[in-house]
Amino acid sequence: MSTSVAVAIGVVVAVLGLAYVIGRLMTLRSGLMKETGDAAEVDTSDLGLSHTGPTVVHFSAVWCGPCAGVRRVVDQVCGDLGNVAHVEIDMDANPAAARRLSVLSLPTTFIFDADGRQRYRTSGVPKASDLRAALEPLLA
Repeated sequence: MSTSVAVAIGVVVAVLGLAYVIGRLMTLRSGLMKETGDAAEVDTSDLGLSHTGPTVVHFSAVWCGPCAGVRRVVDQVCGDLGNVAHVEIDMDANPAAARRLSVLSLPTTFIFDADGRQRYRTSGVPKASDLRAALEPLLA
């Protein structure tokens, strides 16, 4: 085997390794609940938010496979916690709402408090424990 072939194989292996690491990091980050802090005031009057407790707003589409996973997780957590509303918005049917909230990928999930302020946001399928941990302080 010549030196140039060995170098070429080494470069290919290094590039594939780097691509694997980047892919793993992106996958691990998906579904993490991120606190939005002082999110910009956005008109949420047409989203159907609850005024008696927190609301989980989940953007989805018919063609989105992972959206079914989010639906299951959110339904389970909302059922366990009781006073949490769940609103699912079809991004294809309501693109204006998706634009207002800067939804760039599906599934995207938001948590709003009883006052209509955005508190958390996640892209991907959230873990039930993370979703529950974000919602419980808003119920107090």
